[in-house]
Amino acid sequence: MPEPAYVTIAGTYARLIRSGELAPGTQLPSYAEIVQRHGVSDIVARKAIELLQSQGLVRSVRRRGIFVADRPNLVRVSPERQRETVEATFRNESDRDVLVDRESEQIPAAEDLADAFGLATGEMIIHVVTRVTEDRQPVSISDTYQPIDVADVSDATHLEETVADRLPAPTHAGWLRTTPGDLVKTVHQRFFAADGRLIMMSDVSYPQHRYDAFLFRMTFRPESLGTKDE
Repeated sequence: MPEPAYVTIAGTYARLIRSGELAPGTQLPSYAEIVQRHGVSDIVARKAIELLQSQGLVRSVRRRGIFVADRPNLVRVSPERQRETVEATFRNESDRDVLVDRESEQIPAAEDLADAFGLATGEMIIHVVTRVTEDRQPVSISDTYQPIDVADVSDATHLEETVADRLPAPTHAGWLRTTPGDLVKTVHQRFFAADGRLIMMSDVSYPQHRYDAFLFRMTFRPESLGTKDE
């Protein structure tokens, strides 16, 4: 399967950054310059930079541009992996009583979400909150966002994931009952269609030590995919 153009472009800059050829604080070319240099569309250029940002290699400075991060790190990004419903995921992990609760509503897109989905600020999008308990103990919570015209991820061709230990969002901390200052395991997911369009974005939190490791199972052939909200 050919590598997407935005992955190739991001990989080129990632190698320059990790080799030290592009030092911390160096400004990267603008979106327009990347488009011209590589002969790609604006959306491909933006996705390349977004991939570098998700890997912690660059940072965006409002009204100035994109710069190499002060201390570049490495984040594993999974372009595609097997998916299943939340119920199936947790019930495959244990024989405990699993309860999944979903709340869905339409909300006006804030500026950051509108930019990510290529929408106008304030345009309506779908927000789904998914909460999971095992034997009445909270084990997961997620916030998922998608455009109104997207029903699920059946049209997704690849997935990017960033896994990290972070301070949880207030609503996530409240649900997981974490002590102030405690970290949780977070997974930031972005699902893309074949044309490069972002069709779903999700932020998932788990208790930090619930899992010993995260296993990424990948497929190299498109398959029929069901609803995914975590």
